[in-house]
Amino acid sequence: MTLRGISSGAGEWLRGSGPHSDVVISSRIRFARNLAGFPFVNRANRRQRYEVLESCRAQIMTNRLADNTLWVQLADSPAIDRQLLVERHLISRDLARHKADIPRAVAIGADETFAIMVNEEDHLRIQVLRSGMQLSEAYDQINRIDDILEEKLDYAFSKRFGYLTACPTNVGTGVRVSVMMHLPALKLTGEIEKVKRAARDMHLAVRGLFGEGSEALGDLYQISNQTTLGRTEKEKLADFEKSVIPQIIAYEHQARQALLRQREKQLDDKVWRAWATLTHARVLGTDETLQLLSHVRLGVHTARLERVDIRTVNELLLLCQPAHLQKVTGQEMTPAARRIARADLIRQRLAPRG
Repeated sequence: MTLRGISSGAGEWLRGSGPHSDVVISSRIRFARNLAGFPFVNRANRRQRYEVLESCRAQIMTNRLADNTLWVQLADSPAIDRQLLVERHLISRDLARHKADIPRAVAIGADETFAIMVNEEDHLRIQVLRSGMQLSEAYDQINRIDDILEEKLDYAFSKRFGYLTACPTNVGTGVRVSVMMHLPALKLTGEIEKVKRAARDMHLAVRGLFGEGSEALGDLYQISNQTTLGRTEKEKLADFEKSVIPQIIAYEHQARQALLRQREKQLDDKVWRAWATLTHARVLGTDETLQLLSHVRLGVHTARLERVDIRTVNELLLLCQPAHLQKVTGQEMTPAARRIARADLIRQRLAPRG
């Protein structure tokens, strides 16, 4: 398994399968863990960070968490490789930023369902990602990984507070439950602000495509819990599975039906205008492309557009991004050259098959 090998497909988070995949792009669970006897990453010196990295690497790579696990030393990796991993949601933007004094790495499962970041904000950030609404499956998998690692690694744990973490908002279970949702109809009908307000009232965070501080490009919204103290992991999971996410899915479906009943022509115009632009444009920026693909994806799922399958649309949501585009074309490019190459790639992928 190599980075070059994983750059050509959509990866787990955009595979486009799993329950409710017309609205739910992916389900993710993340555990934050730290090793006892070491300062948190932001307080540790270089030697301590290196010792943490080596301790974690030894246990992750020798305990057969998967048949084929890729270990990437990020401090030695080119910027384009780190950006590729961010675009695939395998590492955070913080971990990708160059910090020469922080030894850091990520272990990635061959199917990209799990990734373990070392020396991010915490010593270990373990995440499991599943396509569609599969929170229980993701929870079972991350629990197995966590149990295997905890047998060999001494986690920092308090009987009073639970797992100790660098940020107080993660203390306790250290769990973050996140669901990436495609909500174009709620955006078009202006109802998305109501969803955001309701989420805030329930102490949930609504973030963009790349998490904290990012924009909701392509009408993709990440819903996650904000606190980890005072409730068990299973209680948080149940909230998402049985209440929060089903409710938002229902709102999005209702908004799609309202568009079909009351604004059919306007919906068709959005979908077909996006299709026409994508299949004819000679220059396309990333943000514009993601928005156009969002409307095409909505058109496919509402049966207004049958010229493309959902797998192709999902792949393009990833391949149009800067690092993927350069990997696919095999050359580093300026932003202006990328806009031309992006339009070429999309026209080619959406062209009729003869």
